[in-house]
Amino acid sequence: MTSSEMTRRRVMGFGLGVLAALPAGCSGDSGPVRRLRLATGPEGGPYNAFGQALARAVATSGRRIEIVPVSTAASVNNLRKLDEGSVELALAMADVAEDAVLGREPFLRPAAATALARVYVNYTHLVVPADGPVRSVRDLAGRPVAAGAAGSGVQVVAERVLRAAGLSGAPAPATTPAPASTPAPAADERQLGLAASVSALREGSVDALFWSGGVPTPALADLARELPLRFLPLDAHVGALRERHGPVYTEVTLPAGVYGLTEPVGTIGIGNYLLARTDVPQGAVGDLLQVVFERWRDLLREVTAGARLEPRFAISTGEVPLHPGAAAHYRSVYG
Repeated sequence: MTSSEMTRRRVMGFGLGVLAALPAGCSGDSGPVRRLRLATGPEGGPYNAFGQALARAVATSGRRIEIVPVSTAASVNNLRKLDEGSVELALAMADVAEDAVLGREPFLRPAAATALARVYVNYTHLVVPADGPVRSVRDLAGRPVAAGAAGSGVQVVAERVLRAAGLSGAPAPATTPAPASTPAPAADERQLGLAASVSALREGSVDALFWSGGVPTPALADLARELPLRFLPLDAHVGALRERHGPVYTEVTLPAGVYGLTEPVGTIGIGNYLLARTDVPQGAVGDLLQVVFERWRDLLREVTAGARLEPRFAISTGEVPLHPGAAAHYRSVYG
C-alpha cells in the first residue's frame, strides 16, 4: 500500500468518527451563514465560470454557506492564496496541487491544502495554424509560443512538455534521454493567458499556443471557425511526464468533431481539484459537496462537454489528502 493510500484510509476512517459525532439533519439548518472565498481564475476562463456557477447553485440551495468567487491567475496563484489564508477554497490542476502539498517547485514548502473533489479533467491543447510549418513539438525550437499566463497551471504543463522535448531554457531532467544531435534552441515562451494567446495566434505574433481546459474550449472553438487550425498530438510525452512527475498525467483524446477535427488527437489529461484549507469546518464542506453533486450538470456545462461527476472519480486525488469533512461526506452518502 502506498503512503498516499494509507493517508487516505486514515482520513476516511477519521471522517467516519466525525460523522458519527454530528447531529442528525443538515448542518446548515441553523447558525450564521459561512462565507467561503473561492480562488478561481481569470475572468472569462473555465475556472471562473465554474466558480460563478457554483456560487449561484449554493445561493439557491438554502444551505447556510455562501461562495464568493475570486478572480486570479489560476492554479499556482490559487494554491498560494489558499496556503496564506486569503481564500478558503480553490480550484487547481492536479499536478500543481500535488507540487503544492509536497512542497515541490515552484512552492518553497508544503502548502496547507486538502481536496474536496476531483471535478473534471483538463485536456492539454497545443494549437498551431494549419498552414504553418509546425507539425510537432520539436518544430517549436526557437519559435514564439504562448505558454500560459504567469501563475497558471497551463504554464506548468507547457514548460514540462517543452522540457521533455528539449526545448526549454530550464535544464532537462536526468530521466530525459539526451538528444542524438546538437540540442535545439529553446522555444520562446510568452506568458499569455487564453484570450491574449488566441489574439497572438490569430495575428501571427506567436506560432503556437498551449492551453489546458475542457473540450471544447469556447475561445478555441471560435478561433477554429475563423482560422484553420492544427491540434498537435501530445500523448507521446505522457510517459516522460509520469516518470518525472507522477501519475497525475494521463492519455486522453480530443474527439473527432470538436474544433472541426476529422480524426481524434491524443493528448495529455490532467485532473482539476476543488480544494479547501484544513480549517474549513466539516459541516460547511459537507453542505458544499451536497450542492456540487446535486448540481454537477450545471457546474460542468460551463467548462467541458460530456463530463460526469461520480464519487469514484471525485475521490481520486492522488497525493492530495481528502479534507476530513469530504471523507465523511463520501462515507455517509456512498458507503
